Amino acid sequence: MASMDEFTAGVPDYGNWVSLRLIFVFGVLAAVFLVLIYFFLVSLVGFTVFFVVFCYFVYARFLFSARGGDVQAKIQQLVLDRLDWDGNGKAVDIGCGNGPLAIRLAKLLQEAQVIGVDYWGRSWDYSKDVCEKNAEVEGVSDRVNFKKASASALPFDDGFFDAAVSNLCFHEVSDTADKRAVIKEALRVVRKGGRFAFQDLFLEKRIYGEVDDLLKAIKSWDVESVEFVDTSRSGFIPASLRLPFMVGTISILYGKR
Repeated sequence: MASMDEFTAGVPDYGNWVSLRLIFVFGVLAAVFLVLIYFFLVSLVGFTVFFVVFCYFVYARFLFSARGGDVQAKIQQLVLDRLDWDGNGKAVDIGCGNGPLAIRLAKLLQEAQVIGVDYWGRSWDYSKDVCEKNAEVEGVSDRVNFKKASASALPFDDGFFDAAVSNLCFHEVSDTADKRAVIKEALRVVRKGGRFAFQDLFLEKRIYGEVDDLLKAIKSWDVESVEFVDTSRSGFIPASLRLPFMVGTISILYGKR
């Protein structure tokens, strides 16, 4: 996370999808096997594997960062590019992390009131406190609020929002096995005629099944229109990040409730 000095200097902290904790784990494993090579030559195999993985995640973290091309921010922007909404009313960002999408939406549509929702579990280096500091740094704290909740049970009435967005959240919701149910819950809080744009691992059949079946299910939930676009092949995403365990199965569902 960013230090208080960084916030004071006007630099928001939106984190990185490749955590330093993950890099540290593979770095330690590589170091352990490096030592073991002295005793067991076969340990060279383990060292090679863990060192390659360590290097890959270091490189991936760099690519996601602003210095490495800002791929993370560009992927988030894909969601807003598909949200056909004029900004009049209220919007929700489901699984907001450190708030980048919610804040960017508020900056883009200056009449919009935005609520960012996240559970902020221990698995991620995100928090409500950092979200609020980021909104203050970005000058939108008067129109962006944050609330702790699970995406599987949003604390809002049916049709409470005029628009809803989400980026790479639904598959991470651990308290619901059926991830389609998480999509349905997100749509529940959007008013009839409201707009939505959700990006997730929708190309991952193990999670969501066939895309055509998913679209049919969504249309059956009294949704006026829903479209699908494969964003995993976006030109700015390097081939090294298009692996299935990174962003190789991302896509967007968007439309009108």
